[in-house]
Amino acid sequence: MQMVLFVGLQAAGKSTFFRERFFTTHVRVSLDMLRTRYRERQFVETCLRTGQPLVVDNTNPTREERRVYIDGAKTAKFRVVGYYFRSTLEECKRRDLAVVRTG
Repeated sequence: MQMVLFVGLQAAGKSTFFRERFFTTHVRVSLDMLRTRYRERQFVETCLRTGQPLVVDNTNPTREERRVYIDGAKTAKFRVVGYYFRSTLEECKRRDLAVVRTG
């Protein structure tokens, strides 16, 4: 059982990477999609309780934010893997603007 934790700026490519690498094997948990921390927490807890591999697709900028996920995953005997998406603010702004224009 695995929890993947993404770390990076908005529009750094995290969601695209999820689609390319984990779409068929892991559930995507995203605060953008679930809208509230309560819903997100419930979703993560359900995955951990049922042994469902998951990807936490948020910015997760601080150790404290990441620790909430990591502690729960370790308690549930999940292996935690982190991915850091290095990107400049200008690159992210450009990608975000392109999404707004096309989407």
